[in-house]
Amino acid sequence: MELLNASLVDWSRAQFAMTAAYHWLFVPLTLGLGLIMCILETMYVKTGNEVWKRATKFWMTVFGINFAIGVATGLILEFEFGTNWSNYSWFVGDIFGAPLAIEGVLAFFMEATFISLMFFGWKKLSKRTHLVSTWLTVVGATISALWILVANAWMQYPAGTEFNPDTVRNEMTDFWAVLFSPVAINKFFHTVISSWVLGAVFVVGVSCWFLLRKRDTEFALKSIKVASIVGLVAMVLTVWTGHGSAQQVAEKQPMKLAAMEGLYDGKSEANLVGFGILNPEKTFDNAENPFIFKIDVPISGFLSWIATYDSQAFIPGIKDIINGGYTLPDGTTALSFEEKKAKGTVARNALAEYRKMTVNVPQATVAESQPPADSAAVAQAAPADSAAVAPTVPATAEEHRQTLMDNYKYFGYSYIDQPSDLIPNLPLVFYSFHIMVILGFLFIALFILAIALRGKLENAKWFHWIAIICIPLAYLCSQMGWIVAEVGRFPWAINEVLPLNAAVSKLAVSSVQVTFFLFLALFTALLIAEVTIMVKQIRKGF
Repeated sequence: MELLNASLVDWSRAQFAMTAAYHWLFVPLTLGLGLIMCILETMYVKTGNEVWKRATKFWMTVFGINFAIGVATGLILEFEFGTNWSNYSWFVGDIFGAPLAIEGVLAFFMEATFISLMFFGWKKLSKRTHLVSTWLTVVGATISALWILVANAWMQYPAGTEFNPDTVRNEMTDFWAVLFSPVAINKFFHTVISSWVLGAVFVVGVSCWFLLRKRDTEFALKSIKVASIVGLVAMVLTVWTGHGSAQQVAEKQPMKLAAMEGLYDGKSEANLVGFGILNPEKTFDNAENPFIFKIDVPISGFLSWIATYDSQAFIPGIKDIINGGYTLPDGTTALSFEEKKAKGTVARNALAEYRKMTVNVPQATVAESQPPADSAAVAQAAPADSAAVAPTVPATAEEHRQTLMDNYKYFGYSYIDQPSDLIPNLPLVFYSFHIMVILGFLFIALFILAIALRGKLENAKWFHWIAIICIPLAYLCSQMGWIVAEVGRFPWAINEVLPLNAAVSKLAVSSVQVTFFLFLALFTALLIAEVTIMVKQIRKGF
């Protein structure tokens, strides 16, 4: 792997980020609307009330439009791992490819099978059989999300794997450790449940549009009733899983947590920032104040408690993570960036030497070429001052391998040039995180109001407008969450294993630029098409 032109890395990142952002416009609505749709049909089967059936079919149509375009963007996203990130695909393809393959073979096949029964089986299947088809379609979509999120979580926390210097690839050693890693489990629940929130906001907002127009009010009120309950429960669960995410980040990605909070200097009894304005002049190695203005949550040590369940715990800041020297939870002392880079360089050089001695050399020959067993004893017996004149005994292939494995934990640091390269885009991560949290509490208030108003909801125009405005805010909140997760991981493609500049394909920058704008035009056209079709369908009603 060679360091490549930074502009190539930037354009490749931009293309992947743009594709992921467009794709994520469709996925959460699929997951959230799917659950509400299933509940509505369950109510129809239980009560026999045709209004529940009409509501189900209406939201099912919107679901179908969104689902189809989401599939198109998702396929392109997966292809980009091979086109733009081929070094990444080579280095970890055996691991990363496994959950994606399972997603395609199992989950996507399940979705494709039952979605046809769901859409075209109303008159050919019994009520209960059709209901099962609807639930299985949504379960399939959720399982599909599981495998994709497992792959993403592995990039955040590479568990259950081991580096093989003979193939220069990471190999899976424990499938269950990959699947059930704490990061994967928490990411799955947090992502899926927060998607239920978006679906609920969407249904409440669109239903309020019908109430404003005095159209299909019974359908709208029933939809709001279900969606607001789903949304409120989902929001409470999202806060809970978000807390779990914060603990995982604090333990495994401390730089991301420091960026989320704008924390430069580590603290015991660290406070949580409610909101603030960052100082653009602040860097990790100057004395400027990190904030122009900030408001802390008025609970002493709240950040420490959120991260560790101990309000007295020390939370390292950006400077601490770069300079090292603080005590880690396991009692060891954190290494500085320079120490990690030195160890990573040792590992990288050991790999080069090991490969030099073993590539295209039969194993028997390698064994025969090793120095005699007593050579180490001879070297130790020599006087200390003879090192300057005595011949150096070459390290064996096995010794190079052992040196590599002893230092492999820091292998990726050998590709990082300077300490500041470890810091993600601080304003983007900080503001995205706090906007996401603030909007989350707005949605809690929205759902509580929807439930509390009940009989007065039909004529509460002020609430109708708030609900409609919350639809784009829900999409914004969802995007902010992914920005925190992915931008906060910078500079790593795989956390502390493979940096982005070593993961990218060796392409002409112009090629990436051309495809970036082609995809931008294509995805924008798809988004416009979806919004146009959905708006027409909503206006049409039943």
